[in-house]
Amino acid sequence: MHNSASYTCRRCLTAIRAVSRTRQHPSQSIRLQLSSRGISTAQKPGTKLDGSLQTRQATSQSPLGTRGVSSVGQRGQTVKNEPPEYRSPGGLESTPVPETEGRPLLMPNNLFHPFSTSPSPDIRKRATFIKQNAYCPHPDHHQTRLPMNPDDPEARKPATGGMPAKHVSFECPDCGIPVACCEEHWVDDYEAHLEICDTLREINEDDHDLRSGRFFPEFEYPGDQIEEAMVNMTNWDTFLFSREFRAINDERSLRQATRLLTYPITIGSVLHELSPYDIKKGGRLTVEGLKSLSALRYTLHPPRSGGGADIKGLRPTPPPVRIFILGARAESSLPREVWVQLTHLFPRVAFHLIFIGPESMANRDSEFPLPERTPENPYGSIVEDRLTNSLKISTFVEYYHTLHKAGHFYPYDPYFDCFMLFHPGLGHPASSHEWEETIPQLLETKVPILVTGYTQYDMERDIDWVKKTVGGEMDMLMEPGENRFRSLRWDLNDLDPQDISCGNWGVWAFRGKRYETTRKDAE
Repeated sequence: MHNSASYTCRRCLTAIRAVSRTRQHPSQSIRLQLSSRGISTAQKPGTKLDGSLQTRQATSQSPLGTRGVSSVGQRGQTVKNEPPEYRSPGGLESTPVPETEGRPLLMPNNLFHPFSTSPSPDIRKRATFIKQNAYCPHPDHHQTRLPMNPDDPEARKPATGGMPAKHVSFECPDCGIPVACCEEHWVDDYEAHLEICDTLREINEDDHDLRSGRFFPEFEYPGDQIEEAMVNMTNWDTFLFSREFRAINDERSLRQATRLLTYPITIGSVLHELSPYDIKKGGRLTVEGLKSLSALRYTLHPPRSGGGADIKGLRPTPPPVRIFILGARAESSLPREVWVQLTHLFPRVAFHLIFIGPESMANRDSEFPLPERTPENPYGSIVEDRLTNSLKISTFVEYYHTLHKAGHFYPYDPYFDCFMLFHPGLGHPASSHEWEETIPQLLETKVPILVTGYTQYDMERDIDWVKKTVGGEMDMLMEPGENRFRSLRWDLNDLDPQDISCGNWGVWAFRGKRYETTRKDAE
């Protein structure tokens, strides 16, 4: 028995010993089982037949007693014969039903809800914020700010006089978003509201779709593919098909997918050798732009080196291509799988994405607190260097002009470096002062600077501000125009429901002017 005990688990060994004790003292085991069921084992005065009958009844009831004990064990108590450290598994019956974390499950035909009565608490809070900050656009009210452009609804209001400004409180029954201070003003200005009502309803349904609790197959991204399979960058449809994305047959799912992919693909569509922007007529690329992008494409599309995984295949590798994303906000918190899609467009090159800006840690609360500033890490940067073998991401919660003065990223190389500004608001009155010191420093590097804007007016305002600030010290690399890989989903400005836009609607590029040395023939 001693030899077999070393090869038997403690539970089985305990059961075997219990059985052996039962065989040695059957009457004692019967007495214990009957006492557990509340039946007395004392024999009444009478014949032996009565005692034997009680014994047979107790023996026949013994399995029931065992089942009773085991059923108690399933409720969380241990069985008598089991060692104390072992716990019986509860099984499927004790497994709780998975919860949806308080999110209601909305069907595709039940996505429209007024913001104030939405089943999502986040959208209800958003409705409260809109009602507390947005003003009624009816022309009877006086202006609350200066008009941004001739099409601004504020331009219809009188600068002085008129009714005092009021916050919106009435929700349009067609789009479900607060758009007027009362029903009378909504009815009176209904014709102007019709211009954006359908788009506002689309925004409403898209926001509820994100909180519907459904599975999102459009957020599953493909890996790298063979280099012989060319990528078609004519538009979103050809790109998703040639990159072997899962087929997206619903327009709403396509809008949700492009809202994230617009950031890396906008960069890739400009830098790639198969870019839809060229120097032909209508291609928007200028001669200076062809010079700058040719230098980058020389690095991004290197020839095959003949390297391999063994010792004979070792080859020197160039440094990674650095993309400085200035004024980073929402793009810094994107899932890293989204940014990996940029590396799949250039399979032979490594990338280093550098997010810079005071809001670069927005929506990244799980990564707080920030690293301490030490001599090895003077600016407390957050480095993510284990994403893939070809992607590294660094985040600096600091203004770029501070890092530029310290020479933290010197030297700059037009073959390996590029700047990217997503919706910087260079000419916006509320943010232009933050760029006055940065833009001249960017022009000094002679590195391409890619810029996106929400609308055509937003881009033209940024270009005018840059020309006014730096004069003629800039070369236009790409003419402003609509971005082929803009977000197909529209977004709502909570401070002004009349202001709707889409991410990266337009794109343009510029660079610091280069003065080439020319020789004059001696006469």
